Amino acid sequence: MKTSLRLLTKRRFLPLFVTQLLGAFNDNLFKFAMVVLVTYAIYNDPAQEFQFNALASGIFILPFFLFSALAGQLADNYDKAAITRIVKNLEIVLALIGAVGLYIQSIPIMLTALFLLGLQSTFFGPIKYAVLPQHLEKDEVLGGTGLVEAGTYIAILFGTILGGIIIDQDGNGVEVAAIGVILVAIVGRINAQFMPSAPPQKQRDKIDFNPFTSSWRLIYDTLHIRKLYLAIVSISFFWTIGSVLVIQFPPLVKNVLTSAPEVASLFLGVFSIGIAVGSILINRLLQTKVSARYAPVSVIAMGICVLMLFIVTESWQGLPDGQLYTFATFMSYQGSWGLLAILAGVAIFGGMFVVPLYAFLTTTVDISQTARTIAANNVVNSGCMVLGALAALGLSLIGVTTTQQLLMVAAMCLVAAWLGWQLHKACD
Repeated sequence: MKTSLRLLTKRRFLPLFVTQLLGAFNDNLFKFAMVVLVTYAIYNDPAQEFQFNALASGIFILPFFLFSALAGQLADNYDKAAITRIVKNLEIVLALIGAVGLYIQSIPIMLTALFLLGLQSTFFGPIKYAVLPQHLEKDEVLGGTGLVEAGTYIAILFGTILGGIIIDQDGNGVEVAAIGVILVAIVGRINAQFMPSAPPQKQRDKIDFNPFTSSWRLIYDTLHIRKLYLAIVSISFFWTIGSVLVIQFPPLVKNVLTSAPEVASLFLGVFSIGIAVGSILINRLLQTKVSARYAPVSVIAMGICVLMLFIVTESWQGLPDGQLYTFATFMSYQGSWGLLAILAGVAIFGGMFVVPLYAFLTTTVDISQTARTIAANNVVNSGCMVLGALAALGLSLIGVTTTQQLLMVAAMCLVAAWLGWQLHKACD
């Protein structure tokens, strides 16, 4: 662990780490401020609130599905640091659009900004992992991957907490949130200036700008390799599970736990910090070796925790007549600490499952193909996550409740465990 933390003192790692951290923070500050505003201050219907959360999640993820192949080609053909600086320039413009949407409380403008923020994240996605094997030694890659994942989820933690604290249940605080997303985008661009050059590792290829043919070719070229296929599908199942859970949190907190926005922030924060803890824990267990041997048991434990979450929320006694628990009253409620512990278990075991799989992707292929491999992973991940959001939306439309959908999530963990076991047998 100490060896990994030393990377934070190196210019070959720190600017990338901070750039990713600030980007994740800003995306989640905007997204959760928007979700709280719509869930608590604009809509007043549980079904509409859940459906909006599913729609927002799908809109943010859709660019990853459509444009990850192009992003991977660009990252493999051009200097990754230069692309990062261009992306961060665009983030400032997109933050301005999002800020306007928040200020005037326009759902179409906010959703447009969310899609565009997802688009700029799509083009940074392959870079953050492809740079690691280019700038780090082979025995540093797992530690660097763990730090990036941990930093990402710590950023998500603070972004979601701040989004829930800034905007209250009456919609006050939108001005502060709007200014915040602009300032963070500016700081992120300044930090990106310090990233060292990461030039392409081979001669430039012709770039296919058609998102459909490039995605198909990218997936075909990658998934025919069995080890990569198993790793990518396993990661995709994890993120599908995670996306469905995140969709459920705000309406679950408001309508089942009858609690204020601060509690919704707490849920997403616990989930984020739990994955960060899992990322660090699995790094300690594996001792820098890239392996999937803990993947099956980790995701089975995650599924058990999801099942426990269903049992606890089904028996929860909510307040009547639109009343809400404040943060303080929720924390003093009998069973709240147990509920948070179960949620932390879901996240910790999830982090233990997914982090080695990302490290596997970056170390299995030649360094010149890393960005495209990550891009192929992002295409499949995002496609599965969009399908997960659509499934959650469809189940809501036919009357399946938020808590009942947790059973679907638990069942998906069993599939992920089987995939993790197949990868372990193929690679270890």
